[in-house]
Amino acid sequence: MMGVVIAVSAIGLYFADASATNEVEQNLQRQFQTQVSGLHQLQEIRHAALVERCRALIRKPRIHAALEDNALDLLYPSAKDELQDLMDDEEQSPADSVQGLRARFYRFLDHDGNLIRAQNPEQAGALPIAEAEQLALPHLPDRQQIGYIPVTGPQGPSLVETIAMPIRSSETSELISAIVLGFRPLGLGGTSNTGIRSGVWVNDQLFISGVSDATRAALTTAVSDAIKQGRSGSSLPAKLDGVRSLLVYTQLNPDSLYPPAYEVCLYPLTELEVRRAHLRWQILGSGALLLFVGLVSSHLLSLRLSAPVEKLAVDSAKNLERRERAEAALESTSAELHRSARFSADASHQLKTPVTVLRAGLEELLARPNLTVEECNELAGLVHQTYRLNSIIEDLLLLSRMDAGRLKLELAPVNLSQLIEGWLDDLSALPDPLQLTIESDFPPRLHVEGEMRYTTLILQNLLENARKYNCAGGKIRIAAHVEDEWVLLTVGNTGRPIPRGAQEHIFERFHRGAAAGNIPGHGLGLNLARELARLHKGDLRLARSEENWTEFEVRFLAVAQPAKPSPVGA
Repeated sequence: MMGVVIAVSAIGLYFADASATNEVEQNLQRQFQTQVSGLHQLQEIRHAALVERCRALIRKPRIHAALEDNALDLLYPSAKDELQDLMDDEEQSPADSVQGLRARFYRFLDHDGNLIRAQNPEQAGALPIAEAEQLALPHLPDRQQIGYIPVTGPQGPSLVETIAMPIRSSETSELISAIVLGFRPLGLGGTSNTGIRSGVWVNDQLFISGVSDATRAALTTAVSDAIKQGRSGSSLPAKLDGVRSLLVYTQLNPDSLYPPAYEVCLYPLTELEVRRAHLRWQILGSGALLLFVGLVSSHLLSLRLSAPVEKLAVDSAKNLERRERAEAALESTSAELHRSARFSADASHQLKTPVTVLRAGLEELLARPNLTVEECNELAGLVHQTYRLNSIIEDLLLLSRMDAGRLKLELAPVNLSQLIEGWLDDLSALPDPLQLTIESDFPPRLHVEGEMRYTTLILQNLLENARKYNCAGGKIRIAAHVEDEWVLLTVGNTGRPIPRGAQEHIFERFHRGAAAGNIPGHGLGLNLARELARLHKGDLRLARSEENWTEFEVRFLAVAQPAKPSPVGA
């Protein structure tokens, strides 16, 4: 009982902790999606406004003239006048400043995507030459490109969001240049009122404010490893100022020619830790209470269960005694069965010699020349009976060997088609007072797994039954075909059907139904054939017996046709 209570408490603590963790993580994921969705909506609005400004800008004839005439010395002076309302200045409106609609700098790219340097960089926005080279692209884009470029300012490293807009020729519509504008990132790098801290990862650098250098380095390594493993959009465990947190990152500029940039958000799991501690105390208290109740209950139950346990011990002793008596009876029955099987085998073996001597004496009497016709017929009938008796003895001897488990078959491929053809020839040579018609339907060279002698005996018994229990002018039909891994052999004959009440007994030894009449036989053929079929890993059954038709089906394991030996010297 104590073990059960402890196990239940442990399992409850585990699942409650997992449930609380999952619930808080889902809430944080929803907060993240809400924050990112709002940020993306602002960015889309801002991008739409910037795109409209840039489209109007790149259609200015002075910029097109400078680019199409390759007058690059006039490009930046012309753009200065055209971009005056887009650039940062001291008189910019607060709304534009907040929404990031003012550009910090602008640069142009040539037809190969390389940077076109400005003669006076200050007029195009202050940007060192080394950092301006980051604006170049592998080739001119056919649509706008978003990028995030690290730059160095008076207050240290910072990040600039860049938008590259393609410029097409007014005459041929071919790409001739691109303008790259730099803006302050919108809504990145701060802390929300929910305690979620966000930043941007680009070029193996993490730009996030309010964290120590050691924390920034650890977060940078974790995000870099995860991105290299292709787990974009995943969540990672992290620590922020000693508080366990959840780190979630998502790409900001998919399909961009600029280096990939990821928004990184840190979720403090303080609420999760509080809830987990609270649940632990609740479950531990409940477990202690259950343990106390379990101890009291187990003591009371032990008092009530002691009597049934004592009774169970007495019953177990009685059951053991009964079991010993049953085992002794079973052993005696088994020994009796073995003695019966041994007696049957010994009796069958001992009867063979006197029957053989009796047949020899009768045949010697039959050979005397002074016998009358009546005496010859009587002696010939007696000789025939000795053959029947010898057949019964042989069948009994074979059955006793099978009962004792001493009959071992050496299975090998047997040509069933050849066996059937041989027995059909033998039937045609026997006297046929009933004038039977024999039909056959089987493929040539049909091989089964068996032993030739006993496979022949199965076929012999079925065909003899079909001949004996037939009617005048009747028919025997033998067919065989392959079905999956089996060969199905059916032997059918016309004649009186087997009554339904007798069908379940036809495979019993010495059973002969009312239909047998004066037909010779001793009731062992079907039993012997079925036992031999089962030793061949198959079976024999009565397929049907109705109206004027009775059919038996025997099942053998099919084998592939053995390969013919190659001629000597071939």
